[in-house]
Amino acid sequence: MFLGMDGGGTHSLFVLLDGAGRVLARHEGGSAYYPEVGMERVRDMLHTGVRATLAGAGLAPDALQYAFFGLPMHGEDDQTPVLDRLPSGLLPEGRYACGNDMICGWAGSLGGQDGINVVAGTGSIGYGEVAGRSARCGGWGELFSDEGSAYWIARAGLQLFSRMSDGRAPRGPLHALVRQQLGQRADIELGTWVVRELGNDRSRIAGLARLVHGAAEQGDAQALAILEAAGGELACIVAAIRAALEVPDASTVRVSYSGGVFDGCSQVTAAFAAALAAGGRSHELSAPLSSPEIGAALQAARLAGATIPLEALQRLPR
Repeated sequence: MFLGMDGGGTHSLFVLLDGAGRVLARHEGGSAYYPEVGMERVRDMLHTGVRATLAGAGLAPDALQYAFFGLPMHGEDDQTPVLDRLPSGLLPEGRYACGNDMICGWAGSLGGQDGINVVAGTGSIGYGEVAGRSARCGGWGELFSDEGSAYWIARAGLQLFSRMSDGRAPRGPLHALVRQQLGQRADIELGTWVVRELGNDRSRIAGLARLVHGAAEQGDAQALAILEAAGGELACIVAAIRAALEVPDASTVRVSYSGGVFDGCSQVTAAFAAALAAGGRSHELSAPLSSPEIGAALQAARLAGATIPLEALQRLPR
């Protein structure tokens, strides 16, 4: 029995797999992004999620062979030792591991095999493994990075709205879509609305990326340009990881993707594929084999020295 958790900025997903690759139970929890919700809430969410997932399969914690918890910010600041201790007291020591949530996307998309995966959700990050080497890129946070993420797209969209509003850019469908969100407020109140109504919340701001997508679908060329730029930025992550892994230009590298931006915006996915093709290096781009929470459980099996059969991986839900 292998348990995985893919922790996210908005919600976290738990899944339990058996050794044959069958999904026995699932659970959805809240945010695992401790800078926003606090470490204690992340701990409570994790413990509740594990108990609920095991209860869904009628199992006790000692039935688990191994568990893997993918957590935002893991390995990125001095709180990593605290994150590593979150499952303590819930599961037996030595039968779980914590790591960055980028690993969940990689393991799910590529089945734990060599290649590079890019995650574009609230934030953005990439991770790859080739011939025993590993590398990451991105994940620097929304303040000055997270290029290609939902937050980055939303921020660019709000910037474009401000330019449309005061005449620095021609007005397109995006202006009307943001105006609907503002209601009776004046355009200039956008900043106040983001701070007061959205609480300057990272996840809620990222949710405004849907307005950029909607505007692009209505023919807004400026909004479409934001989405195409997002795809290009995500392709840059692949290029940087490939270089860090020292993969020769002539070698073909498997590439996949995960996260809400890819799931909900075909324009970003198309731009990502086009940028990879134009980069002059050989890539084999494929849709995700399975979801990041499945990837977390696959990583748990991998760390335990177990192998899920390939045919089982191909049957797992995406």
